[in-house]
Amino acid sequence: MIQHNPKVGDFEGNIDKIFRYYRSAVRRNPDIAIAPEIALWGYPPCDQLLVPSMVWRQDNVLMQLREAAEIPIIIGGVEKNNGPGMPLFNVGYVLHKNYPLRGSVKQLLPNYSVFDEKRYFEPGKRGETHLFFRKGNSCAVLVCEDIWNGSELPTDRYLYDYDPVADLEGKGVEILFVVNGSPYYWGKGNVRHTLLSGIARRLGCIVVYVNQVGGNDELVFDGRSCAFDAEGKCIAAMDPWEEGVLVFETENAPEVPYPFDSGMLKELYDALVLGVRDYIRKIGAKKVVLGLSGGIDSALVLVIAADALGPENVEAVSMPSRYTADMSNEDAKKQAEALGVQYTVIPIEEPVSAFRNVLSSRFPDDAPSVADENIQARARGNILMYISNRTEKIVLATGNKSEMSVGYATLYGDMAGGFAPIKDVYKMDVLKLAQYRNFISPSPVIPKRVLRRPPSAELAPGQRDTDSLPPYEILDPILRLYIEHDMSGEGIAAKGFDLKTVHRIIRMVDRNEFKRRQAPPGLKVTARAFSNDRRLPIAAKGTV
Repeated sequence: MIQHNPKVGDFEGNIDKIFRYYRSAVRRNPDIAIAPEIALWGYPPCDQLLVPSMVWRQDNVLMQLREAAEIPIIIGGVEKNNGPGMPLFNVGYVLHKNYPLRGSVKQLLPNYSVFDEKRYFEPGKRGETHLFFRKGNSCAVLVCEDIWNGSELPTDRYLYDYDPVADLEGKGVEILFVVNGSPYYWGKGNVRHTLLSGIARRLGCIVVYVNQVGGNDELVFDGRSCAFDAEGKCIAAMDPWEEGVLVFETENAPEVPYPFDSGMLKELYDALVLGVRDYIRKIGAKKVVLGLSGGIDSALVLVIAADALGPENVEAVSMPSRYTADMSNEDAKKQAEALGVQYTVIPIEEPVSAFRNVLSSRFPDDAPSVADENIQARARGNILMYISNRTEKIVLATGNKSEMSVGYATLYGDMAGGFAPIKDVYKMDVLKLAQYRNFISPSPVIPKRVLRRPPSAELAPGQRDTDSLPPYEILDPILRLYIEHDMSGEGIAAKGFDLKTVHRIIRMVDRNEFKRRQAPPGLKVTARAFSNDRRLPIAAKGTV
């Protein structure tokens, strides 16, 4: 099993990496190798698939791989469709220098959540799963979604009127190979275990499942490639979040531990670190800069960045105003020094006063307002973007999912940036992750006072988040039910929440879609994130 971390569209780099693992495995004389879905492209290629020259480049690399394949390798790629319909097929190829090019065409095309495959692919014909023999074993190849419509999952997961796995029943398949580009969300590893173990028992065969690893834009892939025997026991498993190759025996194989994902904080934290590392490196950058306020959100983003890129590649900028508490300044400095990152202090009183003076003739009433608060956030955004322009450092935005949901953020201010690592992490989970990161460190990397303080934007005297929002202990579960489960206000209230509060939160979520459209990209780590996962109109009647 080859579990690689691809860069989308980098055919030459991806094949070099795959071949490096392939050659290291061939020395151990295996019977067959398997790599992920669309492995030469990296998943998802998006509209690169619509560029004919890109498909031509893939074909050249595919032929090179086939000619050099000493043992068969199953690998995902695309194939031109010369008939009616969409221009391409999504294929799980079986390549060998002595065999003609052949493979299974993906029959079920996901078109929900982050998936948009009907935009690019024509589905394969039902029942035309590729079967072949290798070393006396009857084998079959399926591509990712083709295994996600069976009885092993809850009935609400039935999206299609056809199950390619069921079509294999009674055909004597002894090994089922599945190539995958399966994005991660918190807890998905356990869902896959249930699915794959059940399929192995249903078909009475070995199931070998290979997935890519690494971050590609807003998606992060956990790998977790594995194999199950006919009794549904795990007989091979690769570590999540790490690329590599694993050679294993399928006959008389002992059971091995499956890398469960029980919603542990380590899983979520590792996903965020890998996602940040890959995003920054794959866009060709090396360093990042972020505003460090002394609050918990920026504290968590800072330690994620330092773990992902190394502290030498991270700059933290403190930008105090007249409303910034002394403890915020002290804690920001303490954390930066503990992590060993570059630390800069740039007070914002001067630029904020300049803005106020410029606007005084238009707005002579200097009474405090939200607009006045936003000037402070936008001054900070301007400073960070200036540093970014001068130093080629990517600005990391520090907003969390709770804030982004209800619009508790300033456009062109704290929302400014090139990447938003925790935009899909609720506030209460931010706190848990910060506590977890301190727990695994010999000494706290986030000052304990940061964990205990009531959250505040510090844009006005004595300001607290609860001045504008319900406590996060109430806000977060309501947001989960509305955003991730599409529950109505009445349905959410029936779970013990005040109906008036629920309706208020729903209205805030609905009317702030325009802000979220302008937010920087960030990692998807829940079952339903904003952006491609949740596509709602801006100019529309709300749900309440």
